[in-house]
Amino acid sequence: MKVAVVGATGLVGTRMLEVLSERNFPVTELYPVASEKSVGRKITFKGREWTVVSADDAIAARPDVALFSAGAGASRELAPKFAAAGCRVVDNSSFWRMDPTKKLVVPEINGDVIGKDDMIIANPNCSTIQMLMPLAPLHKAYRIKRIVVSTYQSVTGTGYKALNQMEAERAGKKWGEYPAVYPYPIDENILPHIDVFLENGYTKEEMKMVNETHKILRDDTIAVSPTTVRVPVKGGHSESVNLEFEKEFDLDEVRRLIAEMPGCVVQDDPEHNVYPMPLYAWGKDEVFVGRIRRDPSVKYGLNLWCVADNLRKGAATNAVQIAELLISKGFLPKE
Repeated sequence: MKVAVVGATGLVGTRMLEVLSERNFPVTELYPVASEKSVGRKITFKGREWTVVSADDAIAARPDVALFSAGAGASRELAPKFAAAGCRVVDNSSFWRMDPTKKLVVPEINGDVIGKDDMIIANPNCSTIQMLMPLAPLHKAYRIKRIVVSTYQSVTGTGYKALNQMEAERAGKKWGEYPAVYPYPIDENILPHIDVFLENGYTKEEMKMVNETHKILRDDTIAVSPTTVRVPVKGGHSESVNLEFEKEFDLDEVRRLIAEMPGCVVQDDPEHNVYPMPLYAWGKDEVFVGRIRRDPSVKYGLNLWCVADNLRKGAATNAVQIAELLISKGFLPKE
């Protein structure tokens, strides 16, 4: 299969290449696409060197599928061009997610929505994906009325420049002595601010969680109240999730439902200090769930804590899983 990776030299793009290799995705020709300054650069994939090409050259090669992680601007401009060339696009940016004509997909939850006419498919936001993985089976069983979520999101969610900022601060550089992508130092600090603030006082990141939850679960009645926070962690996002259901639930059944959800792992033994942490989720594809307990302050209330690698299941792995789903549905060649 001819595969393009748009944004191949970025943090998510490099993870996409890793995941394609690890999962033995049937790549026969690879077209790594990056900015003009990176064209001609060599990257290694499955023991072979490949040359970074321009988007125009990749489109001319008519790939079967393109995985995008180059930002909303690139997705807006280039995704329709790839699609017009007969290429299926899986886009990791925010640009197409809330377009009513585009599907927003977590394969384990709503992979059934993809049809043969879907040429551009949106990958959800990292924080939304990991929250909904354990919540989807609970919603099916008990109907979620309300979600209150606070996130603890790592700097790799912003990209290489944010990681460089934190490393510069940890090396002892003073504010102003290094390029900064955040409005304040991030090391030894916490920023209750991800993406831009909107008129309603919420950030774009927070509203993504609201809107994407409704679209993926196909239920606009769920009340969602998010606070998204950037923390000085290299990789792996964490979330504290409070749920209110419409009906009574059993804690053992809650744990069973989450454990049976493909891609979820329950780590919930507080007596022995067993609970999810980003340090151990980093580099893995699963969503880890723990601290599962009743909320005694509200009828039918539940608290849980979930952690996932934001670059993998939160981005690259989910995108590759969508491409695998396209194969299984017969919309891409099997080899």
